Amino acid sequence: KEEWTILRDHPDYLKLSRAELKEKIKSAGIVGMGGAAFPTVVKLSPPKEKPIDTVIINGSECEPYLTGDYRLMLEKPAEIIEGLKVFMKILGVSRGFVGIEDNKPKAVTAMKQAAEGQTGIEVCSLPAKYPQGAEKMLIKSITQREVPPKALPMDVKVVVQNVSTSFAVFEAARYGKPLIERVVTVTGEGITEPGNLLVKIGTLISHLIEECGGMKDETLKVISGGPMMGFAVPSLDVPVTKGTSGIVVMTEGEIAHAEDFSPCIRCGRCIDICPMGLMPSMLSIYAEKGLYEGAKEYNLFDCFECGSCAFVCPSKRPIVQLIRVAKSQVKP
Repeated sequence: KEEWTILRDHPDYLKLSRAELKEKIKSAGIVGMGGAAFPTVVKLSPPKEKPIDTVIINGSECEPYLTGDYRLMLEKPAEIIEGLKVFMKILGVSRGFVGIEDNKPKAVTAMKQAAEGQTGIEVCSLPAKYPQGAEKMLIKSITQREVPPKALPMDVKVVVQNVSTSFAVFEAARYGKPLIERVVTVTGEGITEPGNLLVKIGTLISHLIEECGGMKDETLKVISGGPMMGFAVPSLDVPVTKGTSGIVVMTEGEIAHAEDFSPCIRCGRCIDICPMGLMPSMLSIYAEKGLYEGAKEYNLFDCFECGSCAFVCPSKRPIVQLIRVAKSQVKP
């Protein structure tokens, strides 16, 4: 028999040791809630030779349609700041930032008010430009440090955590609450009543869509995540996971069908727009021909699959999907 335990308030949680706080986060099963679902406790345990001096809370939420983190920053700003303080205590750092795009002025104001009087914490308003929410882009915008190819944020002494993760960490540290629910944006042109829902992990997507008034008749595709980096789901009987930030319901007019793509015309648009300075055209061509080792020579694993290249491609090539195939066939 499964029963919900009574949560106990621990107002002096910041007086706990680093090890005790990490154990609370580990026991709560908290992961990166921006989509990657990487275990948070691992991020908070960098090697001794890689000391951290800065923690950044990612409030950019640059994916179109998604507004779950924005809603959380409006309604729970103080709790998010408290989560940041927990991260800073565990990592032993005195500098903390919250990065928010400037197209969310209400969130910037709410977070600045919550951070007022807090030592070493700064809320930054950043230019609204996709993919501002990617870790490497965010670090460059806030600290002016550039993460080298094949390196991680910890290599430039930074740890980045999501807004929702920060809130979950606060609840775990103060109340001992495990990660059993999250905010999910249910939206898109094909949904009747878009909204942000607080849902239990494991809830079926079909239940979320039903709660938002159901789908319109012309609906063609349902995406878990955002329209740029999300994945199409094969069935509505797929559950919400810890990394499900949104459900986007799309109609025929918004979709380019993968089977209709054409050969690369070498226009260079994908190269111009790539935030990592890669050559997506070459990566996709090598992958299409099955020459996966050749793709590695063009820094295959530096691509974080933001989808900008596929969005601007006039030939409608499934560049990101081809890159994912190449990554699955070779080792970094």
